[in-house]
Amino acid sequence: MALSVLLAAALLAAAQQPSPPIGQRSSTPEQMLRELGLAPSPDEEAAAIAAAQRHPLGTMENPVRVGGPTGERAYIARLRCGDGSAPRVGQRGNMGVGAFGTIVDAYPLDCGSAAPGRFTLIMDMYHDEHREERAPAGFTIVPE
Repeated sequence: MALSVLLAAALLAAAQQPSPPIGQRSSTPEQMLRELGLAPSPDEEAAAIAAAQRHPLGTMENPVRVGGPTGERAYIARLRCGDGSAPRVGQRGNMGVGAFGTIVDAYPLDCGSAAPGRFTLIMDMYHDEHREERAPAGFTIVPE
């Protein structure tokens, strides 16, 4: 009997806890990975970032770090081709595991005759805590 009262009290308490609105995260990917014991240590993360920065931004070796699909779309919306126009964006594709140990996405971008022409932009959406302000070679980026 006491067990059923405790169980009922626990269920009632859980039901009264506010949950995030549908479609909103309750925690960042970084927090979830830390909670699961899968996140790199700060030193390992710093070493991975330093190694990635030796490669061109937006490549498999140095994917653009953003926060979720919304971050991907927001970053691409800020990119400009050499002539100042927005690139045409193709269908996103999964490229497997990137330089930071997480799944990366590829976006085909097309600037037509403007520089840089066609470019496959590689993005890592598991970095809510990072905001990229640089653009890949041949592009510029519009400040917010």
